[in-house]
Amino acid sequence: MGDWVWDGGRPCLDLVNTVRDRYLAGRELLREPADLAEWLRRAELADAVPAEDQLRAARELREAVDRAVRAERPDPADVELINSFARDRHRAATEIRLAGNGSAVAWTPPPADPVRAALGALAADAVDLITAERAQRVRICASDRCGIRFVDASPARNRQWCSMARCGNREKARQHYARRKAGS
Repeated sequence: MGDWVWDGGRPCLDLVNTVRDRYLAGRELLREPADLAEWLRRAELADAVPAEDQLRAARELREAVDRAVRAERPDPADVELINSFARDRHRAATEIRLAGNGSAVAWTPPPADPVRAALGALAADAVDLITAERAQRVRICASDRCGIRFVDASPARNRQWCSMARCGNREKARQHYARRKAGS
């Protein structure tokens, strides 16, 4: 699928951006488990095919994160949902294993459920973003035809576009054309 965008600045916002065209009714990019599998693989979070209930869970997490990162005071239900996923991240502790030659090597066992672990990692990223100082402010692209959420980490905290390559250049060209047309 060619519609994935990675301009959120955080993995949890990249998940939020799997609904495009929110300025309209929204266009769902995670329509079936295979879509979520591809997104997780491209995001380098998991290489597994999720079940239908995991797809529903990913969508629920996505919407809770979207509401929580934009709210001044997140809804307690969204906080609890995000926390429940974050507790489920299944980060296995690194263990010491003995190699064939008797030397000690570090080994981290793979998670029992890679999709669940990936959703947990996304939730943990959302917790980090929501609880961070507001130096990292979540914004919505200023283009009236976009709606992508992103972290504004610009020095002046005045970034307007999800990316200059997509919306910024297009909007600047539109404004330039309008000025030239008005001047003729």
